[in-house]
Amino acid sequence: MHQEFLKELKEAVEVNSTIPADLYDWYNVKRGLRNKDGTGVLVGLTEIGDVHGYILDEGEKIPDAGRLRYRGISIEEIVNGFQSEKRSGFEEAIYLLLCGELPDQKNLTDFKKLLADHYELPNNFWENMILKAPSQDIMNMLARCTLAMYTFDDNPDDTSIDNVLYQCIKMIAQYPTMVAYAYQAKCHYFEDKSLYIHNPLPNVGHAENLLHMIRPHNKYTKLEAELLDLALVLHAEHGGGNNSAFTVNVVSSSGTDMYSSIAAAVGSLKGPRHGGASLRVHNMMQEIKENVKDWTNQKEVEDYIAKIIRKEAGDGSGLVYGMGHAVYTVSDPRAILLKQKAALLAKEKKREDELNLYNLVAQVTPDVFAEVKGSEKVLSPNVDFYSGLVYSMLNIPNELFTPIFAVARVAGWCAHLLEEHASNSRIMRPAYRNVLKKKAYVPMTER
Repeated sequence: MHQEFLKELKEAVEVNSTIPADLYDWYNVKRGLRNKDGTGVLVGLTEIGDVHGYILDEGEKIPDAGRLRYRGISIEEIVNGFQSEKRSGFEEAIYLLLCGELPDQKNLTDFKKLLADHYELPNNFWENMILKAPSQDIMNMLARCTLAMYTFDDNPDDTSIDNVLYQCIKMIAQYPTMVAYAYQAKCHYFEDKSLYIHNPLPNVGHAENLLHMIRPHNKYTKLEAELLDLALVLHAEHGGGNNSAFTVNVVSSSGTDMYSSIAAAVGSLKGPRHGGASLRVHNMMQEIKENVKDWTNQKEVEDYIAKIIRKEAGDGSGLVYGMGHAVYTVSDPRAILLKQKAALLAKEKKREDELNLYNLVAQVTPDVFAEVKGSEKVLSPNVDFYSGLVYSMLNIPNELFTPIFAVARVAGWCAHLLEEHASNSRIMRPAYRNVLKKKAYVPMTER
């Protein structure tokens, strides 16, 4: 009944909502808050995450080895620190990001206990908010649960540092439980599978609890837990300029409550241009595995990558997902660390041939891209190139790839939220130029 009218509305929207592309250059608009050379427009200051991938020399962007620091400490040192002591690292990373310093043993023990005391959701929350209103999309459910936590808070609008810090700690602790229960509800109500609701374990960290709660049999190996813990550490923070962290800063600058800010960040991360990259890599690699007969044949792999770049294969985007990054050029330190640990799991799972294929794709893509595109752009694999394979080897379903990213990144979001409140920043209010000429109002009888 309404289809024809809706079609008319759509046409009106398209005609009156499309800005001519040349106007952006004419008015020197920084589309996507990026300069013409691809660098980000400087809009804020932070002491939380530092991402380095190139050097600017007299306006020229010179590729450089990638660097990632949490609160000034290199990610390599952080990872080597907890791995050499054979312990999990994500909880230590959370403490570092929130508080700005590494915890001593007592503080880390107390902090883990504080998190564990809030693993469980409020009474009746999972029944009323998750089981009675399941969603086919776990990120949608996570955003909904985040907002719903407002109603279970006795003081939700208090934006003092002590109150927001406590809210953040509870939210970080409860995200694995929300994700696991949302996944179980999806499997039960939309896939007709058995419903498994496992209580979180108070004596283990985020990684082990996630594996415990999403698996029907609760079982996981030590290496599986170590690799998921590493993935959480590597995804916890990536500077204030990434889309979801910037979303937190924009929304919280209005003075709104913590739950609204974090829910908005979840919505940002859900987008395929941000948090869905690992799933896109996974899907692309599945296609390559199906179409390349000999995974060790470099020429055959190169030919298929060329097809993807020429938009003759893949999803038609011409992109080799997981290769290249907005900041990193020569290398992504997260990808290097994840690849090293993934090699151990590939051996345990007897999937070394698959990992070798990933490595071959990463090796040949820069040269194929340069040949097909005639480009000198420096490409290297980013963390998403290997994270999808890691999750697959951990037998984690595809629909959990991005939610697990959120379980990690909520730590960084909360750190930026606290920094925004502590710094008394101004409300974000960038300018938009109206390029439409003045129009006269037309009376109804003359339209």
